[in-house]
Amino acid sequence: MNITMRRAAAALRQADDILILTHAYPDGDALGSLFALYLLLVRMGKRVRYYTSDEPQNLTFLRVEQPPAEGFKPRFIVTVDVADRKLLGDEMNEKYGAWVDLAIDHHGSNTGYANKTLVCPEKAAACEVLYDLMRAMHESLSPEIALRLYTGIATDTGCFRYANVTADTLRAAAALMDTGIDAVKVNNDVFETKTRQYVLFERMAMNALETFHNGQIAVMTLTQEMFRKAGVGESDVQGIKALPRMIEGVLAGFTLTEKEPGRWRVSLRSRDPVDASVLCALFGGGGHKYAAGCELTGTAEEVSARLVRAAEEATAHN
Repeated sequence: MNITMRRAAAALRQADDILILTHAYPDGDALGSLFALYLLLVRMGKRVRYYTSDEPQNLTFLRVEQPPAEGFKPRFIVTVDVADRKLLGDEMNEKYGAWVDLAIDHHGSNTGYANKTLVCPEKAAACEVLYDLMRAMHESLSPEIALRLYTGIATDTGCFRYANVTADTLRAAAALMDTGIDAVKVNNDVFETKTRQYVLFERMAMNALETFHNGQIAVMTLTQEMFRKAGVGESDVQGIKALPRMIEGVLAGFTLTEKEPGRWRVSLRSRDPVDASVLCALFGGGGHKYAAGCELTGTAEEVSARLVRAAEEATAHN
């Protein structure tokens, strides 16, 4: 059931023994919203825990340490930035996926897996939804909370470059900056600094990139061997998924990430007229108009061919 900001605020005020979850392989929006909500609920005097895994190296500054669990048993489960319970990862989905009380999200493709769902697809990030929710709760924004919300909004908008940015997005970012956070340092650390391992991986990724359909479709294949050679994890190279779309003339840019032999996570970044969410829905996935994903099985060549055929139809009139 999709609910209003007011009802979501009331649900959080009434809840206690709260567990906050986000999706596996979290990005800045996932971690920013998780830690911002955790800080808020702790400040409100709630008993609260969070779970996350595999945090990117360049986002460790977002982390908030939590005390030992000491027999904590959740009575209210909240997810942030999770469109489908499957995205929680196998362990968390099996343990809690069917028992989520409140989902806070900005994906229009949200499957409605939670008992109550606050979905605002017009918002650029889950952190922007949380910013509005905290205002609805009449809770002040500390610099610690603001830093995490700002980082989530910045990462999900490509540092305010993507088409999902609205005037409200910029107003939210400005209000968060007004708390005194160092937005310049966030932007530098997240967008302007790359580890040597990242540069090595990026070089291999670019060598594994192919274009099709007169340069309108690009496919970049990332194998487990490449991750091992570069010494990075998938969460450390989240930004690399934007590379295929950056090529001039590309309307559909796919990144295939090998999860295990024969199983691939697909990330699609697109430009008009290609709707990424519609295209990925053909393969059981979803997301936003210009950024979506799905999972496929087969060899890299087979998966690439299936995706290219579908994308060719989407770009047939260009």
